[in-house]
Amino acid sequence: MYDKILVPVDGSETGRRALEQAARLATLCKAKIRLLHVLDTLLYSNGFERPEVYVHQVHPSMLRTGHRILTEARHFLEQRGVPCDCHLEECDDRRVSEIIVDHARQWGADVIVMGTHGRRGANRLLMGSDAELVARTAAVPVLLVRLLESEQAAPAGASA
Repeated sequence: MYDKILVPVDGSETGRRALEQAARLATLCKAKIRLLHVLDTLLYSNGFERPEVYVHQVHPSMLRTGHRILTEARHFLEQRGVPCDCHLEECDDRRVSEIIVDHARQWGADVIVMGTHGRRGANRLLMGSDAELVARTAAVPVLLVRLLESEQAAPAGASA
């Protein structure tokens, strides 16, 4: 059914859940997984840091974090006997969702499995949804995984 499963990972809890689902799917289909981490440099740079601070501290820190996320995901899959490889890509002038869709097309992915934060209302409007854009624009099926209600943190000020 599926031979190549692309799994974008970001180190989030929803990303972990997506990785679990992808591992199950890969085991059932005897598929290979490609882990992809997109380094969104604009997310962590405010433009006010001095260039040497960005080049020597901020960017290397982002790269280390990206590689750590990929290493942890690869280790998770290796423990389950799921073959995988890892890729780290940096954003250029494109959205994260575009990079994911382009990578899926270039690699020949049969399906994309990724976490979604399930944002609604103003949060969705302000932050956008890379998962939604991937689902809308990918040429292959996209499995979006979100946290179970019991796993989601209670809103601030909510009583138990």
